[in-house]
Amino acid sequence: MSELMYKRVLVKFSGESVAGEDEHGIDPAILDQMAQSVKTCKNLGAQIGVVIGGGNLFRGEKLNQAGMDRVAGDHMGMLATVMNGIAFRDALERSGIKTRVMSAIAMPGVVEHYDRRLAIQLLNDGFFVIFTAGTGNPFFTTDTAGCLRAIETQSEIMLKATRVDGVYDSDPEINPDAVFYEELSFNDAITKNLKVMDATALTLARDHALPMKVFNVNKENALKDIICGKNVGTLIS
Repeated sequence: MSELMYKRVLVKFSGESVAGEDEHGIDPAILDQMAQSVKTCKNLGAQIGVVIGGGNLFRGEKLNQAGMDRVAGDHMGMLATVMNGIAFRDALERSGIKTRVMSAIAMPGVVEHYDRRLAIQLLNDGFFVIFTAGTGNPFFTTDTAGCLRAIETQSEIMLKATRVDGVYDSDPEINPDAVFYEELSFNDAITKNLKVMDATALTLARDHALPMKVFNVNKENALKDIICGKNVGTLIS
């Protein structure tokens, strides 16, 4: 436990991160890899909460552009995050990690309804807690939900898992000359419109002094290295 720089962290995984190369559906092999990464951190004494997206199963904004009501689409997207959360719980429990899934939308008999005090108690008791259904409200992204849950559970840092090594001035998957940022201020991330996450999430984190780290989920031991204080990804503070 003495190795840890951050004892309690909130990790934001995108829905696409559990889909593998297809970017759609759920890849059990990817979930197993994520579970092993988490287990390594748990063995060091870390307390970990997760917010997971649902873009691998459903994207409400696309149907909204085609004419679907935005609120209906967002509610469907929230349900997709619950499906991902249940799948991730299965992988974690098969790895021997005590796990609870909480939803911002009440679903008795399926997952637990989100309760801040219970979530903190579970983290203290060594449970891995997965927060699903976003904030429970339309018009808010799962990035914002991640910041909100991190603040509510008194996490020391929010970690955003992506497919690239951190924050760049442009998309490095398109522009090979994109410039990497090792550190950024919240104001710079907002004013430069770097697309690392939406402005609502960045503003919420800034106003509550919640540092963020953006890192490559596919980099071996990245999660462990970050909680142990190694220089991985981009720090936004």
